[in-house]
Amino acid sequence: MTTISKEQSQPWAQSGRQPRIAIVGAGMSGIAAVVKLRKAGYMDLTVFEKEGRVGGTWRENRYPGLSCDIPSYFYQFSFEPNPDWTHRFSYGPEIQAYMQRTADKYGVTPLVRFNTPVDELRYEAPVWHLTAGGKTEVFDVVVAATGVLHHPSVPEIPGLEDFAGEKFHTARWQDDLDLSGKKVGIIGTGSTSAQIVGAITEQVEKLSLFQRTAQWMHPLWQKEYGPVWKFLLRHIPGLSKLAYWGVLQSIEQSFVRATLGNKLVLAYVAWACRRNLEKNVADPELRAKLTPDYKAACKRLIFCSSFYPAISRDNADLVTEGIERVEAKGIRTRDGQLHELDVLVLATGFKVSNFILPTRVIGEGGQELGGRWDGTPRAHRAMSIPGFPNFWMLEGPTGPVGNISLIMVSEYQVDYLISSLNKMKRDGLAAMAPKQSAFETYNQAMAEAVRHTIWFTGGCQSWYLDKEGVPNIYPWTPARYRREMRNPDFNEYRLMKDVAEFASEPDAIAESMGAEQAVAA
Repeated sequence: MTTISKEQSQPWAQSGRQPRIAIVGAGMSGIAAVVKLRKAGYMDLTVFEKEGRVGGTWRENRYPGLSCDIPSYFYQFSFEPNPDWTHRFSYGPEIQAYMQRTADKYGVTPLVRFNTPVDELRYEAPVWHLTAGGKTEVFDVVVAATGVLHHPSVPEIPGLEDFAGEKFHTARWQDDLDLSGKKVGIIGTGSTSAQIVGAITEQVEKLSLFQRTAQWMHPLWQKEYGPVWKFLLRHIPGLSKLAYWGVLQSIEQSFVRATLGNKLVLAYVAWACRRNLEKNVADPELRAKLTPDYKAACKRLIFCSSFYPAISRDNADLVTEGIERVEAKGIRTRDGQLHELDVLVLATGFKVSNFILPTRVIGEGGQELGGRWDGTPRAHRAMSIPGFPNFWMLEGPTGPVGNISLIMVSEYQVDYLISSLNKMKRDGLAAMAPKQSAFETYNQAMAEAVRHTIWFTGGCQSWYLDKEGVPNIYPWTPARYRREMRNPDFNEYRLMKDVAEFASEPDAIAESMGAEQAVAA
């Protein structure tokens, strides 16, 4: 057990001191948390980052063709508008440079302990004991800004380790690898794969794309911005903010409405995707292989204009036969054919149900977060969990992670966190955590509402689905989520002034853990 001082053993809001806040992750959510928390007066911040740079998913992913599918003026921090975006949809290196520049400008970088993954978080009222790099420290509040797309998912394919050539996941792209004249195989057909195929097919000898599921693709209306437009953004007050809100409204009135069941908009999206396919793939046999058997927007919609022309090239092969095994020289499909390869790329996505896991997170009564979730992660308003006081997540389970800006989502969640900290300070609270009853009511309402969305009715398998087959995603409009984040209802929370006394009550433990877990404990 970590030895703590007398001052640390007193709840921060009662002693009048600054709370010690640990932020896990230095991606876009972690950067937003530091900047906004400091602006709100919370200065004792420490950021733990498992890698050597800030940036999160934009640091992890460096593959050819990488770009964002959210328009640039909407995919930026509200406190750091960038008039110098080069394209309507920014490319990965430019976004990573923006993240690094923002972190440096606002003093985030000096607060980060790089190459320091967090191994364990253990709540011992009223503080959290954080263990990282063999050292344990005490914090009053923990903010998990770990995001979703950072644990590569490697498929269990027989013989995968036997491949004799270069083999890697897209999030571990080898920057010095020359693909010229190589036979390249890609497993997976999501957004990452589409971008890579569009970028490399022209330079390789042969590209073999192994498709399990066809994807609907909407054209990417890319545009390069000129110097005059950038000058106007820089010098006309309010124009940058107008561009931000203009993009927000266009997205919410189109693709968001489609996913939430608006039949008219959904019909347009389906038409646009089908027209994109028919216009860009002349070969009827190839077009048939590329035609999904589910409704458009059932999965996260792919915005890409380079994939169809690339996969139609003479040196590209779309393989729809199932993979039997990987061999030293390539991939053997179930029809017995060996597809010889020099390079094998795994575009197989991420373990999206992990969030802060595999960090061991232990809350009240010794309950472990991994066991509580058991492959079906849920949170109250995508941010907190009963039985884990003073533990907050940014971009946690059940958040609005469709085709909208996650930077916007993170900022609103940080504002909610700040409102909660202010409540603790104002009322002298030792701890707060959502009530089990509020958690259940909220998630039951979400489970019912999500059944009316295209994610549930569209007839597809997607990374939105948890192990129970339920879309783990916010089923209402982003506008509603913004309202909820601006107006916290603290009646949904256990507001504790005397943690030790409260935790000693059996009913309180049952309330925080849920009846079944409390009995097991």
